[in-house]
Amino acid sequence: MSEIQRRVAIIGAGVAGLTQAIALKTKLKFHNFTIFEKGSEVGGVWRANTYPGCSSDVDIHWYSLSTDLYPYWNKSHGLQPEIQAYWIELSKKYDLYPHIAFNTKVLSAEWDDAKQQYTIVAEDVFSGKKTTSVAHIVISALGILEAPNLPYEIPGVRKFQGASFHSAQWPGSIDLQNKRVAVIGNASSGAQFVPSISEDPSVEVVNFIRTPTWFFTRPHIPYSDTAKWVFANIPLAMQLHRAWIMFWFVAPLHLPMGDKALQKQRDAMTKYILDNTPDRYHSHMIPHHPPGCKRTVADSGFLESLCRSNVTLNFDGIAEIVENGIIAKTGEMLPFDVIVYATGFIGERYPMHVRGLNGATVQGYYDAHGGPTAYIGTAIPDTPNFYLINGPNTGTRTSALFIAEVQVAYILQLIEPVLNGSASSFTIKATPTDTYNAKLQDKLSRSVHVHCYSWARTNGTDKVFYPFPWPATVWWWLLRRPNWDHYMAVGAEKWVRARRIKAVKKVLKCSAVLTLLWSYISGSAQRI
Repeated sequence: MSEIQRRVAIIGAGVAGLTQAIALKTKLKFHNFTIFEKGSEVGGVWRANTYPGCSSDVDIHWYSLSTDLYPYWNKSHGLQPEIQAYWIELSKKYDLYPHIAFNTKVLSAEWDDAKQQYTIVAEDVFSGKKTTSVAHIVISALGILEAPNLPYEIPGVRKFQGASFHSAQWPGSIDLQNKRVAVIGNASSGAQFVPSISEDPSVEVVNFIRTPTWFFTRPHIPYSDTAKWVFANIPLAMQLHRAWIMFWFVAPLHLPMGDKALQKQRDAMTKYILDNTPDRYHSHMIPHHPPGCKRTVADSGFLESLCRSNVTLNFDGIAEIVENGIIAKTGEMLPFDVIVYATGFIGERYPMHVRGLNGATVQGYYDAHGGPTAYIGTAIPDTPNFYLINGPNTGTRTSALFIAEVQVAYILQLIEPVLNGSASSFTIKATPTDTYNAKLQDKLSRSVHVHCYSWARTNGTDKVFYPFPWPATVWWWLLRRPNWDHYMAVGAEKWVRARRIKAVKKVLKCSAVLTLLWSYISGSAQRI
């Protein structure tokens, strides 16, 4: 592709943003792009989440780029340092570093319809200096879980005089030896780092649990040197292994989950939790909500760690946080040196200002529709040339990287006409967006996701804005190619002409094939 003066801005150098950048270079041979990253290194959550025990909860060969499979993973579920190193190496391999503006937070992106481009305002996170630039296409790779959620609703959160932090902002210098540590929350992150920090018997851990979590077994199986050799040297070995993992994940999701299936799943998980939990916790550890309503957590040692003498679960609830500890709702004062908040993320707010046509904003669209809403999690009405990766209702029980790769391939088809100069902009229409989301919400309204309080619902109890309610194969099918009738095109006369010519050629080609086939059949019939 011959480059003209078109520019792409990618917000975020996490795995989604890097995947998009790699695709721009390799698929479209396009190089005029900038990745804005508020951190100091690539990796996104794998740069930020440095807490002990942090790992993927999906088999690592499916949590790798399909174009860059890696034979030397140490375990079936990659640990944070290894995953981070993988993305650093990919960034070097594809020469992405010259394209990345580190320590730079995008404050706003506003569309100029006359110029058919965005004005982007960014800020240096250290100096506060603001810079302005332009881009014809903006791709948001922030995901939906970008802002850590601190429980300010608990009285006294700011009073605590010891060290306190969110698990997604784990300080590298923290030393927990001989410390009393309060952990608030026991879902995905808490269940990973509690076993790790409690390996030191001098660390006394009290895990405050408001709502118990469903767990299932997911051992981290080491890859042997032989397995690594096979992956590295036998053609297609990694691809076949990855295909098996995909089948293992996706196939069960095609099965209907009726009442009997849900009860069977509940019974199996209940047995697993009770079999692996000390008797004193049995009455508290089984959730009241059905499995799948909240995120089910892969148990990589959490339940086993509850047998340690330095680990205690507290179900009393928190009345107040004070200067030197936590007061439980029973009135008991518990002293602590450190508080770690494993309290998840804020998902219902879009973390930056984006303005499209006629003053419309992304957050305004979310608010008007009861929470985060988009067309197949990717495009938003009245916002030209703006695309989301891992946007609203993109969550599946499969690999987030698979979801992102499918979206990236779809986005490439939308932006290619703009980058090669045959169109100026594409904007998703409101009607197909509303139609898609009506079907999606109807499906979700009859699912387990409406039977509990969840971060994936607006205000915890309203619209469900995160899970994708169908199998991952449906996700791929919906995004295999754009339905161009669902988009409004501007400055696309050249593109429309090219599509018509292509359609005519296709018809002529088919006609020629049919004519030759008919001639052959007719000749054969005459010879008989």
